[in-house]
Amino acid sequence: MGIILVLAFLLVNVSFFRKLITKKTTKAQIALILIFSIFAVISNLTGVEITKNNTLVQTPFLTGLPQSDSIANTRTLVITVAGIVGGPVVGGVVGFLGGIHRVLQGNFSDYFYIVSSTFVGWTIGLIGKSIKTHNTYPKPWATALLGILAESIQMIFIGIFSGLALVKLIFIPMLLLNSIGASVFISILNAYLSNEQQLKAVQTHDVLNLTNKTLPYFRQGLNINSAQKACAIIKRYTNFDAIGITDRVNVLAHVGAGENHHVAGQAVLTDLSKHVIAGGETKYAYHREEIGCPHPDCPLASAIVLPLKVNGKTIGALKMYFTKAERLTPVEENLAKGLASIFSSQLALGLAEEQSKLISDAEIKSLQAQINPHFFFNAINTISALMRTDVDKARTALLQLSTFFRSSLQGVQETEIPLQQEKEHVNSYMSLEQTRFPQKYRVSYAIQAGLDVKIPPFCLQVLVENSVKHAFPNRKSGNEIHISVKKEKTNLQIAVADNGVGIKKELLKRLGQETIASSTGTGTALANLNRRLIGLYGNESHLQITSTDSGTTIRIMIPLKEAE
Repeated sequence: MGIILVLAFLLVNVSFFRKLITKKTTKAQIALILIFSIFAVISNLTGVEITKNNTLVQTPFLTGLPQSDSIANTRTLVITVAGIVGGPVVGGVVGFLGGIHRVLQGNFSDYFYIVSSTFVGWTIGLIGKSIKTHNTYPKPWATALLGILAESIQMIFIGIFSGLALVKLIFIPMLLLNSIGASVFISILNAYLSNEQQLKAVQTHDVLNLTNKTLPYFRQGLNINSAQKACAIIKRYTNFDAIGITDRVNVLAHVGAGENHHVAGQAVLTDLSKHVIAGGETKYAYHREEIGCPHPDCPLASAIVLPLKVNGKTIGALKMYFTKAERLTPVEENLAKGLASIFSSQLALGLAEEQSKLISDAEIKSLQAQINPHFFFNAINTISALMRTDVDKARTALLQLSTFFRSSLQGVQETEIPLQQEKEHVNSYMSLEQTRFPQKYRVSYAIQAGLDVKIPPFCLQVLVENSVKHAFPNRKSGNEIHISVKKEKTNLQIAVADNGVGIKKELLKRLGQETIASSTGTGTALANLNRRLIGLYGNESHLQITSTDSGTTIRIMIPLKEAE
């Protein structure tokens, strides 16, 4: 009984053993087989020798046994709990190994113990598996019955091969020992699992509070400010020693142990985080070396690193650390998985809200362009003037104005439209501008042959309009705008180039990142487009602007998507 209670104590109080009874992996089964087999051998060694005259001989360790003698021991008890805890495979293998040791201990006698012990482990494992619930092992009374069944099977074999006299001597004490011992053992495990469930309930309450606190920050997206606030909240509501959040390249925040060298804004240091970001799979580190931090004095000893995903794409990582490796248990692992899922959902919610806002902004801008007093007045004025001199041109200009209005209204209803539709929108816009200023602009296209793809609405029109408004001040001719669209591996490259005056260096870094007011526009078009591209496709699709005194080129790289 003392031996079996020591085993129960180890399984629920030592983190390594605790993981074995909660995991269902092959490695866990092998480890359980080794542990229970060791205890089965110990049970044989600490048994009570029974001579052929049915007298008892007590020795500290019974390493050898005459072929004529027998042992009263707790081997069947160990095999019983092995089957209940590990299932039929673990129970059967432990029984087989325990039986082999019993044969060796008895100087190659009583071979039936190999068969009986294996049969007991396999049978109890099958029955225990069938009556076990998801969260707990069988009830104490059910476990006691399994113990009685196991010992009864063993006694049948002993009675057949060793005689009924031995059975009469050991049946009652071993039956009681096996049933009570198994019941106490499983009661200890169930008590641990019950406490774990209560702990999870408490954690669930804390997690709900935590997610409520972090929601306003994760809805802002992944940036240094939101990540710093979120990490501080997560650390306050959990027992981790350090919390970190990264994007795909840099550390956005690190709160707690190691924050002196895991610095926001710097590149991700640990190999573990790099693997998670690259592969999109959760990683665990149970030793300092597995984390892979190059800093020699890093205090982080164990870690859980989980990918933060939005729309199936990894956009960063959530990192949770302990300074002591043994503190990382299945409870923390499950908690971390839940938090990563919740935070990913919060980020997706924020992104969806941002996209909705950007689409609304694009719609507002489009409608503003349609009813902009200058744009509308100039177009109508031009058409009115043409009606006196060239009715056909006036009719064409009126049709182009109608096309521009229709394309704008269609564009605001979709996040992606066919390239040809966007090209028609640009053509209608430029046709109106060229009608007002004949020979002032020349637009050329270089679209890869056979290209039938979808792109975000207004992306070409915004870039072309930007060139028209800003690239050619006080220049009445020779103003060229070149639009190119081509495949580049799995992406689509869009470029709009002009031969204008270029962009001042102090403005170049700000374009697309913030609103820049000007006398010829609202200053929101490029910033709005850039945010929309990043929201749809990630940071890789941001506006790439190059400019010299002889002109400006703006490039966009987006995933290739064929038009339906």
